[in-house]
Amino acid sequence: MAVKAVKSNNKISADWRERELGLDEVIKKHPNVSPFVILKTDLLRRSVFLTDAAQNTLDPNKDALFARSHFDENIAKRVNGLILRDGTTIVGSFGTELRREFNGGVEPYTIDVVNGKTVITDHGKVIEDVYFWPKPDYYDKLTKNGKPMWQILGARPQRMEFSIYHYCDFWNEPGGGCKYCNIAAVYNKTKGQKSINLDIEDISDAVDAAISQAGRYCMILLCSGSQLGGNELLDDEVEQYIKLLQLFEKIFNGNRIMTQLISPAYNERQLRRLRNETFLAGYTADIEILNEEIFNWVCQGKAKHIGYKNWRDRLFKAVEIFGPNSVNTGIVSGAELAQPNGFKTEEQALESYLAESEYFISHGVGIAQTVFQPAPGSYFKDQKVPSLDYLISYAEGLDALQRKYRLEAYFDDYRTCGNHPNTDLARI
Repeated sequence: MAVKAVKSNNKISADWRERELGLDEVIKKHPNVSPFVILKTDLLRRSVFLTDAAQNTLDPNKDALFARSHFDENIAKRVNGLILRDGTTIVGSFGTELRREFNGGVEPYTIDVVNGKTVITDHGKVIEDVYFWPKPDYYDKLTKNGKPMWQILGARPQRMEFSIYHYCDFWNEPGGGCKYCNIAAVYNKTKGQKSINLDIEDISDAVDAAISQAGRYCMILLCSGSQLGGNELLDDEVEQYIKLLQLFEKIFNGNRIMTQLISPAYNERQLRRLRNETFLAGYTADIEILNEEIFNWVCQGKAKHIGYKNWRDRLFKAVEIFGPNSVNTGIVSGAELAQPNGFKTEEQALESYLAESEYFISHGVGIAQTVFQPAPGSYFKDQKVPSLDYLISYAEGLDALQRKYRLEAYFDDYRTCGNHPNTDLARI
């Protein structure tokens, strides 16, 4: 099924295929990068939608179709994620809408059914087989409070994940939200339809149910919107995570398990509390942009309350506290090219980013590359996506740097995450 361009505020560029290297050309140019990782990156960059035929193959008894996101509690048939033939996982909530109005100037891929097989296609050409994430056993169960567990606990193929706070306080100040993000914009549309916080008792019930499925999970991830309140900035958020992690410790009878927290950059006192009062194993503070000037424009709330250099230095301090291979930062790869204040060329951006990346990595901070895709409701909804070649060149460069400094991607690798092209390369 071919996907045709339509008129919108962010038109598909008629010549985008001529202006950049295509999938096959990028695969040929980067022989040391798995073709599956390259395809995954392009799917994240261009987005993907399901035809009616593919939608009709979805089975709520075996496919993971429901998820409580930051945005809603919908119960529609929306695929939580994809798996490629080699086991590569792809994070995303995929449905039937084309998202043409905010697709970054490129055409989306299609998931269709061809000769009885579910496949990824591009302009009618079959690209690769594709599978949907399997449904966890706990999905249809209820907590003691009667809450559906799929609304409490998210599940990628090998990890549990919670978003305990479904808002971000940076959005409370005009211009404070990160420009690529639409959390608050979309949340406001569903305000009153769901609670802003998860109940800790519901969380306990869901974890108890999930771990009864032997062999399914290898870690727990905590990731929420930022809460700025407290005696010091972010104290309330830290207190909430400490209580939750202590609950998990009781559930697991004091045994250490693989746990990761993705949060803003905490100060040293807050970091030491997390280290000393919980069994937290991995800490990630997403700086998002690896250039101070562009960071100040894209992430104005983070810049105002913490600042680029302070964020970086807090990550370096976290390495001292949590130890090697335990601290990461995430970036929105491609947002640094947003106009009018981003890098003017991909060549300039790549050179600058690899240099700044080495500075972080040499201090023990791993980097997780998330692919930028313009989101509806965000300030960057009409921006263009970067080229596939740019994203793969950066992923390959990051992988080389992390090997050079012997950093492992334990908490964001191909086993546990599925959202970062560069950490997928750790298995090769």
